[in-house]
Amino acid sequence: MLRVFKSFLETTPQLLVQIYILLQHGKNNFCQYAAIFVSFCGISFSMVDYQISLRKSLLGKDELHGLPKLVYLFYKLLTITSWILIISLITLLSVRSSVILLTFLWICGFTWTLTQHTTFCKSKKMEYLYRIVVGIILVFSFFNIKGRKTKVCTSIYYTTQTVVTLGILFAYTVWKPPIIKEIHFTVVSILTIFSLVLGIIFLVVYYMCFHPTAYCRPQAYSDEVDGEAGQNSRVKTDRFQNFIMQ
Repeated sequence: MLRVFKSFLETTPQLLVQIYILLQHGKNNFCQYAAIFVSFCGISFSMVDYQISLRKSLLGKDELHGLPKLVYLFYKLLTITSWILIISLITLLSVRSSVILLTFLWICGFTWTLTQHTTFCKSKKMEYLYRIVVGIILVFSFFNIKGRKTKVCTSIYYTTQTVVTLGILFAYTVWKPPIIKEIHFTVVSILTIFSLVLGIIFLVVYYMCFHPTAYCRPQAYSDEVDGEAGQNSRVKTDRFQNFIMQ
C-alpha cells in the first residue's frame, strides 16, 4: 500500500509534468521517452503488487501469478497510460480546467471511499487521511480497497473514463486549439485510444478468466456467507491482518 501511495502521490504528478512539458515545448529525446515509459511501468507494477497482497489476504483464493499477473499488469498499464495522456491534453489546453476536473474526480473518489467504511488505520483521524489519499489514487486508477465485489463500481469507473476521454478528443478535433501541434495531437490521440481499448480488453479478460470469483476453489467459510457472527468476525479480522502483513 505504501508503494501505491508513493507511486500516485510522487511519481504520477512528475509524470504529468513530464508529458506536459513534452507536448508544450516539443523538445524531446530518447531519454525523455524512456523516463516516461519507466514511470508508467513503475506505477503499474505498484498496482500489481497491491493486487498480489490483496489476493493473499483473501482466504481460500488462489494467489496472483503467471499469466493472470501479466494480464492484470497490461490492464493497469494501458488504462493508466490512456488516462494520464488525456489529463495531459486537458492541462495543455487549460490548467484551470484540469484542476477542476481532478478536484471533482477526487471528491467522487473520496465520497465512494467513505461509503466503503474502510478500517485500514487504528485511529479515526488517520483513517480519514487514508481515505483522502485513496481518493487521489482513484482519480487515476480504480482498485479494490476492501476485497469485496466491485464489478458494478469498476464498470461505472471505466465507462466514465471512456466517455470523458472521447469527449476531450472530440473537443480537440472540433476546436483545434493552436496551442498543440497537429502531429503531437495525432500521436497522442492514437496512443490514448489504442491504450484505452486494449486496456479495457485486458480488464474484461482478467475478470472473466482470472478473477478469484471466476475460478477460485470453494471455501468452507467466507465473510460474505451467512453464518455465526463470531466466525464471520474472525474471518474478516484475519483477512485484514493478513493483508496488513503483506
